[in-house]
Amino acid sequence: MQNQWDDESVVAFEGPLGPRVYSSRLLGAESELVLHGGGNTSVKVTEPDLYGEPREVLYVKGSGWDLARIEAAGFAPLDLAGTARLATLERLSDLHMMAELKRLCLRAEAPTPSVEAILHAVLPHRYVDHTHADAVVSITNTPGGEGHIREVYGDEVVVIPYVMPGFDLARRCAAEFARRAGPATRGMVLMNHGIFSFGASARDSYDTMIELVSRAEAFLKARGAWAGPPAEPAGLASPPFLALARLRRDVADAMGRPCVLRRDAGPAVAAFLARPDVERITQRGPATPDHVIRTKAVPLWGRDVAAYGKAYRAYFERHAGAARTPVTLLDPAPRVVLDPELGLVAVGRDAGEADAVADIYRHTMGVIGRAEALGGYRALPEKDLFDMEYWELEQAKLARGAGGPAFRGEVVLVTGAASGIGRACVEAFRARGAAVVAVDVAPAVEALDDGVGVLAVRCDVSDEAAVAAALALAERTFGGLDMLVLNAGLFPGGTPVAAETAQQWRRVMAVNLDANLFLLKHAHGLLRLAPRHGRVVVMGSRNVAAPGLGAAAYSASKAALLQLARVTALEWAPDGIRVNMLHPDAVFDTGLWTAEVLAARAAHYGLSVEAYRRRNLLKTDITSRRVAELAANLCGEDYACTTGAQLPVDGGNERVI
Repeated sequence: MQNQWDDESVVAFEGPLGPRVYSSRLLGAESELVLHGGGNTSVKVTEPDLYGEPREVLYVKGSGWDLARIEAAGFAPLDLAGTARLATLERLSDLHMMAELKRLCLRAEAPTPSVEAILHAVLPHRYVDHTHADAVVSITNTPGGEGHIREVYGDEVVVIPYVMPGFDLARRCAAEFARRAGPATRGMVLMNHGIFSFGASARDSYDTMIELVSRAEAFLKARGAWAGPPAEPAGLASPPFLALARLRRDVADAMGRPCVLRRDAGPAVAAFLARPDVERITQRGPATPDHVIRTKAVPLWGRDVAAYGKAYRAYFERHAGAARTPVTLLDPAPRVVLDPELGLVAVGRDAGEADAVADIYRHTMGVIGRAEALGGYRALPEKDLFDMEYWELEQAKLARGAGGPAFRGEVVLVTGAASGIGRACVEAFRARGAAVVAVDVAPAVEALDDGVGVLAVRCDVSDEAAVAAALALAERTFGGLDMLVLNAGLFPGGTPVAAETAQQWRRVMAVNLDANLFLLKHAHGLLRLAPRHGRVVVMGSRNVAAPGLGAAAYSASKAALLQLARVTALEWAPDGIRVNMLHPDAVFDTGLWTAEVLAARAAHYGLSVEAYRRRNLLKTDITSRRVAELAANLCGEDYACTTGAQLPVDGGNERVI
């Protein structure tokens, strides 16, 4: 574990919370310490109250903030004395505890305080850091875990047996720490949960955390329990086309909503899945109880989602009667799938959530491997995991986030995505929560790739093999496909029929017609497996109904595309796939409309460029964004009963009307 503290960098973090923000980000940036919103940090300061009198304030990380990106606003200020006093109560429900913490919060706009705020308050140190360090958890999750921890740290840490987070843990730690801490105490280890460090300054606490975790790593290495990367870095081969989409459909059916899958088939996963004991050891539970909220207690081994659901319901029945509070069955779908052919497949309600699940389980594999080498991996008993999964606070949090944007969990592929209508479609579908596969031959498309919810693919859609490869990549990246926007097209400058060349004619037909046949042909299997049924939006043109002078190739290709879309709507209706067409006109903020093309078209009609731009009946501007919004709406629930439709987006054209 490398110490990343830099005295010059910390200066940039101004204000009384500056060092706290800086050291929190250092901890959050290290995935071996903190993953996706885990961990907590705090600082105790003296501030004047409303009357100018000094008051002790606890600034603790707010719920929902990620340490890696936290800002001063991410810390909730609490009255320190009142918060610490809560630990003296005999009992307090966690919901009541959170209500009290909100009452003790000194800033109305502050985030909800961490559930561990009381624990931070009772520790008698100015700075407190808490992480779920992989190395420490690898040691605690073994039959001799507590003994190993005492061997590593001696009297420098207070060891607390596992207690579920919340009021009970805070009260237990308040009593145990006061009784057992001594002059040498520098930290605290919560069995099966994580490690705390303390200090008079942000650097003291951070340095202590790095040192304590490094000692745990050294212990594992000395015991031969620190496995390096695979000697032969070979990953798994790509699975057959539609294998992931079929799994996604089964998981989505069990979840009762669409979902995104993230696949990891790299060397580390391949090596882990090759273990002869892999199925047995992966069914013992997560590395820390916090993970059960995202990953469920155990992964699915193989692809029998129905069998997993049956086992999950039995797990619920075993423990629901003795639950801490009344509980309702959650969806029985797995969040982690381990399969010899597919590798590690993480499930999420969107791409970001699936990425978090994948990250957590990659670290879990490391913890399992190290713990096995140290003496055997042992997670918490099933009852403790159930209590955490069905914790009243977590269920309330999940309920608040149960909705979300209309296309959350769904995947759309947009062609011609680098500019104009295509780029606007990327933005419109992304704003509705969809994961987007942005396809274009232009290099500019690569700027759209954000590494999470937008995958950019450079592809010549007139190349059938390239189209098939792009769709296969979409499946491997997000698990399937729900929506397809056929937008890529060519509009050559005005060319009379007598001057048309075979080369230009074939090129326009290849992009405007043939490419869309290829996309429909190869996307059908994916769309047929879409959890909410597939949807296709085809970008036609006003020229279909009202062709223009000098646009023979373009008009003919779009008219043929209309017929292709209509036949597809007829053929795919039994699969529940909707196919609709938009007919835009005069969308001048697209790549098709260069200054030269615009001038040429205006000249064909004997109009000025400005008159040509507003030649529609409504005298309005038709923008890419307006077309994209309608395309996205066509894929939504309001149009669930519509297929084979043609909608003009042209401001009104008397030749069409």
